[in-house]
Amino acid sequence: MTPPTERRDVVIIGGGHNALAAAAYLSRAGLEVEVLERLDVLGGAAISAQAFPGVAARLSRYSYLVSMLPPRIIDDLGLSIRLAPRRYSSYTPLPGTDRGLLVDNHDAAATAASFAALGASTDAEAWGGFYEGTQRLARGLFPTVTDPLLTRSEARAAVADDAVWDALIEQPVGTAIAQTFADDLVRGVVYTDALIGTFAPNVDATLNANRCFLYHVIGGGTGDWNVPVGGMGAVSGELARAARLAGSILTTSADVTALSPDRVVTVRQSGPGGSAHGSNADVTERRIAADHVLVGCSPQELARLLAAGDADDEFGAAAPDAEGAQVKVNMLLTRLPRLRDASMDPAAAFGGTFHINETWSQLQSAYDAAVEHRIPDPIPAEIYCHSLTDPSILSPELQAAGAQTLTVFALHTPDRLLTERTNDAMRARFERGVLESLNSVLAEPIESLLMTDGDGNPCLETKTTRDLEHALRLPAGSIFHGDLAWPWAEDGTDLSTPAARWGVETGLPGILFCGSGAQRGGAVSAIGGHNAAMAVLESR
Repeated sequence: MTPPTERRDVVIIGGGHNALAAAAYLSRAGLEVEVLERLDVLGGAAISAQAFPGVAARLSRYSYLVSMLPPRIIDDLGLSIRLAPRRYSSYTPLPGTDRGLLVDNHDAAATAASFAALGASTDAEAWGGFYEGTQRLARGLFPTVTDPLLTRSEARAAVADDAVWDALIEQPVGTAIAQTFADDLVRGVVYTDALIGTFAPNVDATLNANRCFLYHVIGGGTGDWNVPVGGMGAVSGELARAARLAGSILTTSADVTALSPDRVVTVRQSGPGGSAHGSNADVTERRIAADHVLVGCSPQELARLLAAGDADDEFGAAAPDAEGAQVKVNMLLTRLPRLRDASMDPAAAFGGTFHINETWSQLQSAYDAAVEHRIPDPIPAEIYCHSLTDPSILSPELQAAGAQTLTVFALHTPDRLLTERTNDAMRARFERGVLESLNSVLAEPIESLLMTDGDGNPCLETKTTRDLEHALRLPAGSIFHGDLAWPWAEDGTDLSTPAARWGVETGLPGILFCGSGAQRGGAVSAIGGHNAAMAVLESR
């Protein structure tokens, strides 16, 4: 029997951090809002979890750093969020040697000396000029991300530097990097910001790498990436608190199974002890009609829900292709490892982004291998140590013992290398490859430093793109729900509707993207949620 149809002003599909931000804004404006989250916890990819049984450490399981979260949203919603800066920008060992490049945000002389030790003094001078250019991009563009979309011409005028615009927007960013820097390692360090979550060659004619690079260098108007104190769950927790206080209904274990173009949502919801995914007497079906439906899931998931809701063909068109390109590895260590460079303090090396096997030539070789359906050898990756900046994610006992977390984000490990049948075997191969890549720059094997969990297993957790798809319904593991878009509208774009002006339109009246599928989605930013809420309020 079809259940009676409930009514809400706004229904939000998915309970990620963007959805929670949208709910908070809309409930504060007096609308009746319900958030429907398939899992039993809110936050989506921005959560903390006790990843290792019996070990009192809450790791940022998926997302891990914050740059794009605007202070305006924090202030508007009264969020108690602390984002801790990191003194060191990065450390990058030179493969096969006992030397490396340390970029110290607080000591320009030490940074210059580190460049000189690699024979890259000329690049040290170029480094300053290059990043002065990215700062101009950041100052011109970041203040606009919580406003209606600029046009391309307006965005260019806001940057007010045609040379920087042409170099970093109009031509492949890899070309600009190769023209600016001479050293293989330096070029690679700069280019990695174009590859986090993106699968692209060093010179990417599609400019997808440019868009990824842009989002990585404009955050906060500075490009700095900071550590969320308390872990990423603290960020989502504050957004959930703001939404609840404003009156939002936050419903977990509620799996949306269909959506009709007239904004009726079908939900499979579990009660106490039930599961929205299985057969249980406590599982019920609900139908909710809404004036607006906000979509925190991917365009691919939206297409699936519309097809299940018997949408016409024009509404059920295939979503754009998406492909994740990363493997994520979480570790808990008894202490930081010693480096091949005995003069380098591990606390400094791991105090920022630790790059391994990410020279310019290694990145291109890794991309070429993956295109040929081979696992790169070595796997390029970057590493973050949350606990050095914020030890609060560890119990007092672990802190006193000197334990540290490591998060590894491996590049050029795209979903095309996996199938459902091979995922488990490939996960093991990726994990082994990541450990070998890391060991190549250490003075001791990382395996010897892994803590053991309550079951006696090493504190080591590896997530492939398929794992992300299974857990979070990220299409092919794409952390951006697909290719990133420019944070402006092309000249001549029809911006006559609120959804278009705010970059959240789906092509369906009253149904808006509010997550990474929005035009300025991607990263932990709450921008998609803010902008969807503004579009709803503007349309009323």
